[in-house]
Amino acid sequence: MLSSEDVFDLSLEVLKVVEDAAIAAARTMGFGDSESADRVAVESMRRVLDTVAINGAIVIGEGERDKAPMLYIGEKVGASRDQPDAPAVDIAVDPLEGTNLCATGAPGAITVLAAAEKGGLLHAPDCYMEKIVVGPAAKGAVDLDAPVKHNLKAIARRLQRGVDDLVVVVLDRPRHQQLISDIRACGARIRLIADGDLSAGIAAAVVGTGVHVVMGIGGAPEGVLTAAALRCLNGEILGRLIVKDESQRERMEAMGLRDHKKIYVTKELAHGRSISFAACGVTEGSLLQGVRFFGDGIRTHSIVLTSNPARVRFVDTVHLENRPDVKVRFR
Repeated sequence: MLSSEDVFDLSLEVLKVVEDAAIAAARTMGFGDSESADRVAVESMRRVLDTVAINGAIVIGEGERDKAPMLYIGEKVGASRDQPDAPAVDIAVDPLEGTNLCATGAPGAITVLAAAEKGGLLHAPDCYMEKIVVGPAAKGAVDLDAPVKHNLKAIARRLQRGVDDLVVVVLDRPRHQQLISDIRACGARIRLIADGDLSAGIAAAVVGTGVHVVMGIGGAPEGVLTAAALRCLNGEILGRLIVKDESQRERMEAMGLRDHKKIYVTKELAHGRSISFAACGVTEGSLLQGVRFFGDGIRTHSIVLTSNPARVRFVDTVHLENRPDVKVRFR
């Protein structure tokens, strides 16, 4: 099991992984090629992960649903992956959340990685998940099976404001028509997003982002990554896996997930004692700034979280060009 010192050191390593992936993806921004953007982010993550002195295993990968390149589930990573005595680490990745956002230059694309001791993250299949995400103030106040009106009133009470002051983030999908109608009927405001419910979930747990709750159906792997972040931010996610067909049911059961109606809480999705989480902005967002290129280097903006010790860091990094005449700029 990782010690708190191991996690702190590892958090700096995962920061480097997401920064490099964000820079690689940002170079493709606006080219209209989402597969290329995802591919360079994956390649960057794999390359940097293989410099970290861990015996790592990918437990949440990406790419199956849209046939993008993958860091696949079960893949071994790390400079010490063949050394049994090296720290065993489970890794969940989304090398580029918002591939279409990056391809079009739209806001909200990020690179994401979470790590925990072996067995510390739920091995979730690449299926959909019904979710509700709130920040620390509304923790314990929501119920995935409750009517939308009930949950919004409960959140408003905890935040000591009216329902009409709440902002609810929902993925802009046809499957959410009824949810959107119910939210509007309550008088709450809605922020529809094209992609990126993971970054929205993180924003819901950070005061000042203007996001109070995330509702709807999104990816299960993103749900586990969100849970890892919320373990560090004291927020809450409730999630239930959605079984599409018999093949998916069999795959879930092969992964040990036999109760298909179970509502998972935050600590069941990310139950590790020692969690490290990092995300880096690729394009501008409500929580993180995007990658900025300038004459003397590249600037990135990231969030780095650890559960043990409990730390939240916003990291503004300038990656300088290797030239003797390079100048460091304050802004």
